[in-house]
Amino acid sequence: MNKTIAIIGSGFSALSASCYLKKYGYDVTVFEKNSTVGGRARQLKKEGFTFDIGPSWYWMPDIFEKFFNDFNKTPADYYILDKLSPAYKIFFKDEVITIGDTMEKICAEFERIEKGSSIPLKNFIDKAAKNYDIAINKVVLKPGISPFELVTPETAVRVGQFFKTISGEVRRKFKNPKLISTLEFPVLFLGAKPSNTPAFYSFMNYADFGLGTWHPRGGMYQVIKAMQSLALELGVNINTDSNVEKIAVANKTATSLKINGEIHQFDIILSGADYHHSETLLPPEHRQYSEAYWSKKTFAPSSLLFYVGFNKKIKNVEHHNLFFDTNFETHAEEIYDSPQWPKDPLFYANFPSVTDATMAPENCETGFFLIPIAPGIEDTETLRLRYFDLIIGRLEKLIAQDVKNNIIFKESFCIKDFIKEYNSYKGNAYGMANTLSQTAFLRPKLKSKKVSNLYFTGQLTVPGPGVPPALISGKLVSELIYKNTIKFNL
Repeated sequence: MNKTIAIIGSGFSALSASCYLKKYGYDVTVFEKNSTVGGRARQLKKEGFTFDIGPSWYWMPDIFEKFFNDFNKTPADYYILDKLSPAYKIFFKDEVITIGDTMEKICAEFERIEKGSSIPLKNFIDKAAKNYDIAINKVVLKPGISPFELVTPETAVRVGQFFKTISGEVRRKFKNPKLISTLEFPVLFLGAKPSNTPAFYSFMNYADFGLGTWHPRGGMYQVIKAMQSLALELGVNINTDSNVEKIAVANKTATSLKINGEIHQFDIILSGADYHHSETLLPPEHRQYSEAYWSKKTFAPSSLLFYVGFNKKIKNVEHHNLFFDTNFETHAEEIYDSPQWPKDPLFYANFPSVTDATMAPENCETGFFLIPIAPGIEDTETLRLRYFDLIIGRLEKLIAQDVKNNIIFKESFCIKDFIKEYNSYKGNAYGMANTLSQTAFLRPKLKSKKVSNLYFTGQLTVPGPGVPPALISGKLVSELIYKNTIKFNL
């Protein structure tokens, strides 16, 4: 197979695709606009502190294992993986829920909050485990071409779960609002409100409670470095500081890329960059989706992020911490229903140096803070500072200690940065939400309908947002390219 393939971008899906396509025998070249690979999963190092700029949760370890196994490797060949114990803490106004590293510990915690709740929890997670097996081994491994991909003997008997919601299922089984918030939290990774997410996606609860939360020592960027190493071992060419400015089309066929002002010819082009942006690189008549199409879609949130170096160890926190001391539903409405800056936002705080000493200087703490916000809203330095002061004040109150005066430095990242660094549509952070009307074959396609040898991968196409789905997306598009190459001798 001597076909040349250009891949735009070097995030999880693009690196995944580069490895699979090279394995198929293609001549593969990756072009990344930034100075380092990783896309949204890049790394920040400053004054001895190490931050994951983007993804910081390592869930679904089996997906990573399967990816490396496809190349006769394992994650252990590249990085050390630790299971977090506890997995995370959830701070409410008057109580803290600790999610342990086993179902036994989690059941005990549920019982502490609400006597008898461990029984429906076990039933709920058993059902979620079956959904996980179906989702990961059946549904998500399909390229999103036909609605019949969703029809299997297993999904047929669970069709009702696609028309019920996670929120409805959880609230039918649990009455305590804190337990409800705890069980609704994992589907936020899918980028939509629990009340708009099909009940079938309870498999995310199994990913959480059943499979646990893990940490690659040195941070999530170790996974990117591992995939980069694998790609280079296979013979993939990777170019950084290479901004793709145009996709040229002749006779409905993509012929070349304009990169840093120079023209480069390729047989096949695959974009792992933002889907909307990728289509703007095409002449208008070759774009599949209009601006009206994109504007009507439900996008996952953007984020206001802070990277903070503290000159002391912080007490009463874990590696992952969720601050749910304000109203969950109100914040969700301010993201999805009436987009605006939230009045009292929920937020997430990640202190990886609690469990990983390599990520901060001695007796210091690395702090990563995230506030989910609506994409496309105003982004100013004044707003960033206001929200930083707000969440730090709440953090100090809930963990009962002063930390603001122990800040060595802080850096922020928000909507403007998502647009500048990643060409992200409206500055979204997680892609397109996995609602019922945006599932599988209803998502933007892996293959262009208008340009014969142009393909897409990543969080705006199938299977959806999140790091494990990105790995799968790279595999799916590679299989599709290979099948089409054989079929049409492209």
